[in-house]
Amino acid sequence: MSFPALLAASSARVQSRLDTALAGLDDEPVIHAMRYACTGGKGLRGFFVLESAALHGIAPKNAVAAAAAIEALHAYSLVHDDMPCMDNDDLRRGLPTVHRKWDEAVAVLAGDALQSLAFELLTDPALGANRLVLVAGMARAAGARGMVLGQALDIAAETATTPLTLEQITRLQRGKTGALFEWSATAGAVLAGADPAPLARFAAAIGLAFQITDDILDVTGDATKAGKRLGKDVDAGKATFVSLLGLDGAKARAATLIDEATTALAPYGAKADNLTAAARFVIARES
Repeated sequence: MSFPALLAASSARVQSRLDTALAGLDDEPVIHAMRYACTGGKGLRGFFVLESAALHGIAPKNAVAAAAAIEALHAYSLVHDDMPCMDNDDLRRGLPTVHRKWDEAVAVLAGDALQSLAFELLTDPALGANRLVLVAGMARAAGARGMVLGQALDIAAETATTPLTLEQITRLQRGKTGALFEWSATAGAVLAGADPAPLARFAAAIGLAFQITDDILDVTGDATKAGKRLGKDVDAGKATFVSLLGLDGAKARAATLIDEATTALAPYGAKADNLTAAARFVIARES
């Protein structure tokens, strides 16, 4: 099966679990906004959860709640990230952002509710005895030592008197993007009580490559394919991997990181072929 087909099948499985979690709730704008925010997207984080589980002999039915949890958390982060107090974006996944389709209050509440839903999903007994470890790990990855810290550093960079250095941007992105990638890619090992170190190395490399590719697409991409406004970092005068490394340098760095990611998967042999394909997809994507 091709990688796009694998990713689509994974996304459908995860979407079904999210739909189940959101079924039967009150007919209120905030609930509609939650469903809207969870629709579309690549589903890459959920894919990492299911694939890392498969590496450790865990069936999809016993890992899908964790995959749905990370997608709910990611959706919350996008809803809030798009708001006027942060990135002030009008489009996400080719559609109006939540605060544009509804209003800012609904967007705040929908994001809050999706974050809560993520942790509720992680209480699913099907995840087994180690699910509390997943809860603690998600709290760290999403909070002031991970994604929130990265977002705060990103916002601060917009008004800084001097552009960030390469080291500072790398630190920022390891929080903003990399922390949730690491949680996703190591979830299967955590559920199995196995050593997560190889998958953590994989995630660190692929997360940074993902962000470098985002910076490249912000300069060279097609807004129609990306489903969002491009060129905003250049317009804001922000330092990016492209502005610091140059376009060719950024592409070379992303390719090197993918090599590092695939090397980290060596202990798993052919069982990790799907994750290897995912790594290649990260720098070949157009959105």
